[in-house]
Amino acid sequence: MEVILLENVRNLGLLGDKVDVKSGYARNFLLPLGHAVRATGDNLAIFEERRAELEEKAADALVTANQRVEAIAGISVSISARAGDEGKLFGSIGVREIAEAITAAGAEVTKKEVQLSDGALRTTGEHEIVLQLHPEVQTTLTLVVVEDKA
Repeated sequence: MEVILLENVRNLGLLGDKVDVKSGYARNFLLPLGHAVRATGDNLAIFEERRAELEEKAADALVTANQRVEAIAGISVSISARAGDEGKLFGSIGVREIAEAITAAGAEVTKKEVQLSDGALRTTGEHEIVLQLHPEVQTTLTLVVVEDKA
């Protein structure tokens, strides 16, 4: 299915690109969330009329993401969790817990923006957390997992 992107979509394309995607991806993700519209003649004309508005909206989102990077750079985050003798956690710390800890430290972050390579943290110590705040803006944060003595 051919669609016109209404915003930058990571690993797919930029605003205004006409891309060919699988119909399920378009029906279940791109179209319902407003990331794209079907590539018909009418939609192409409507898109061209709205292009300036969409580009301005995208530029504002980029500026906001860069401001959030500056806010995140100034915070330190630590999470306490129960752990065994060798520093292995009883359970794990996932993206939801990390996002809540960063938000509690003063920078608003959603769990979708937290990128973990292993899916979850399972050891104590310092971990580099990647935050994807915008398709073009990515930052890292050091998260310290400490053993909970209780």
